[in-house]
Amino acid sequence: MKIKRIACYQVDLPLHEGSYKWSGGKSVSVFDSTIVRVETDAGLVGHGEVCPLGPFYLPAYAEGVRAGVRELAPHLIGANPMDLSCLNQRMDAALKGHPYVKSGIDIACWDILGQASKQPVCRLLGGRYGDDFVLYRAISQESPDEMAAKVSGYRDEGYRRFQLKVGADAIEDIARIHAVAAEVEPGDRLVADANTGWLMHDAARVVRGVRELDVYIEQPCLAYEECLSIRRRTDHPFVMDESIDGVDTLLRGFADQAMDVVNIKISKFGGLTKAKLARDLCVSLGIAMTIEDSWGGDITTAAIAHLAHSTPTDYLFTATDFNSYVTVSTAEGAPQRSNGRLAASLDAGLGATPRSEVLRQPVVDCH
Repeated sequence: MKIKRIACYQVDLPLHEGSYKWSGGKSVSVFDSTIVRVETDAGLVGHGEVCPLGPFYLPAYAEGVRAGVRELAPHLIGANPMDLSCLNQRMDAALKGHPYVKSGIDIACWDILGQASKQPVCRLLGGRYGDDFVLYRAISQESPDEMAAKVSGYRDEGYRRFQLKVGADAIEDIARIHAVAAEVEPGDRLVADANTGWLMHDAARVVRGVRELDVYIEQPCLAYEECLSIRRRTDHPFVMDESIDGVDTLLRGFADQAMDVVNIKISKFGGLTKAKLARDLCVSLGIAMTIEDSWGGDITTAAIAHLAHSTPTDYLFTATDFNSYVTVSTAEGAPQRSNGRLAASLDAGLGATPRSEVLRQPVVDCH
């Protein structure tokens, strides 16, 4: 089997709640997503998706995905999409860095492998743990009272994990965390995610100001060393996200005891192949994980579901269902949230088939 065509489709994904706000005054109302299609000479077709959280979050941006695929695709035509390690080595040799560009292609090739073997991707990633898995709900940054008011509604939808977006003024963030913590019930888990937004002195004030609360602190500062300094000042459970972008930083974080939980974003690692490697390493090291991506719709949610469902339950801190945040459905068969939980498809491959009326014409087409 050989790859004969790689195409990209651009899709806008508006948000149900109008906008999504996080640290530093950053905000997005419509996400620019790229759906990658890989066609083979055997008639099998796979799909992946890459959707950066705007151009100001990680070193990734939507037009960069499409430009990168246009650069990379000619090197992959004629390759076997099921030889995933070989394919990733070929991508890394042809394009240094830019893991987010490679992610959609890698996911699409896992989709093809699943279809060819007549297995859901989660089986190929390690198996299927339980019937479903737990999700978190991100609470967009607003006033303390507005954020607290949203908890009961999200709980009615079945969520028991709440990730509140902080990383602004330290005093107001302390108030945000206290206000939301007052709404938390036994069995809930609360994460205060600064998304790199605090300087060290403000992060130190916040962890001191919420010392008595049961709350996880996530990525308080921009640099790894800054986060580590805050980790050493608090006994709160600690989550690392933006600083962990590969196996090297993951091993460094373990050696430094920098975190209790790590976020595995599929596109940040370069696709399911390398995210699986990081996931399996975390299991061997005893580190819990949130399985997610920077953003996306139905196909990203399907990829997250397969990686999360194949993660041992005790090590899966939580995962996310981005397709429930947006107003546009891009694929049939994508997993749908039920009572705050999600399950990967039992169909072969990802189990998500793009809607042609949504994709329209390709913006990149290489064959």
